[in-house]
Amino acid sequence: MGGTATVAGRGRKPKPTAKKTLAGNPGKRALNTAEPQFSTVTDIDPPEWLSERAATMWRMLIPELLREHVVALTDLHNVEAFCTAYDKWRMAEEAVQKFGIVVESSQGSPMKNPALTAANESMRQLVTFGSLLGLDPSSRTRIIGGNKQTSTNEFANLLRS
Repeated sequence: MGGTATVAGRGRKPKPTAKKTLAGNPGKRALNTAEPQFSTVTDIDPPEWLSERAATMWRMLIPELLREHVVALTDLHNVEAFCTAYDKWRMAEEAVQKFGIVVESSQGSPMKNPALTAANESMRQLVTFGSLLGLDPSSRTRIIGGNKQTSTNEFANLLRS
């Protein structure tokens, strides 16, 4: 077994062709002109199955993503996953606040609140799906934004207050 194996998904993710073009194709390699162009979204309501808190996050997030032209129809599952993970993270954090970091086990001894594990798992999902959508500063620099209008998102205005 002397061959070298490569594992899909490992290593640096390829830069989108549009970004290479905007940068003037600094690597001077042939550009991929066959990248898929998925259907863009202009407006979409949250799926009915989302909880109220997840749907609220959807309504705050989607206008921002649409304004920057960074979400296509094929990305909506990532938005759903992000909003659902946000709701689960908040539920877990509320349970930690209500019951504390240490709870009593069924045997009566102190143990770590299981909600802490749920909160950590949900936070990891938030980071993963948020990164795919460009919601953190480092991944945002990798996304090519379109229109640079000022924000009309009421949630963003609340954060500035």
